[in-house]
Amino acid sequence: MKTFEIYKNIRKRAVIFGLPISLFALMMVAILASLLVIIFSFSFGMIIGILIFNAALYITLIRITDHPQLFQMAKAFPSIISNKRNSGFNYGQD
Repeated sequence: MKTFEIYKNIRKRAVIFGLPISLFALMMVAILASLLVIIFSFSFGMIIGILIFNAALYITLIRITDHPQLFQMAKAFPSIISNKRNSGFNYGQD
């Protein structure tokens, strides 16, 4: 009898080829632009360069997706959480 695996990741965001929708759209725009360059250039070196660029872009986008903390500039949580109103006066260390 055939068994089926239960899909439990229903609330995770949609991915295509391992990329979120926005990064997949960026990849497709890059591929379409590179196809235009390939059509209008007749250099074999240009074609190889574009293929290498597209592969590098895909690898970079996959790494960004796997490690989103690489581009996180601000801290996720504040250093202190308080319900006190901020009066603007500095009395020293809290």
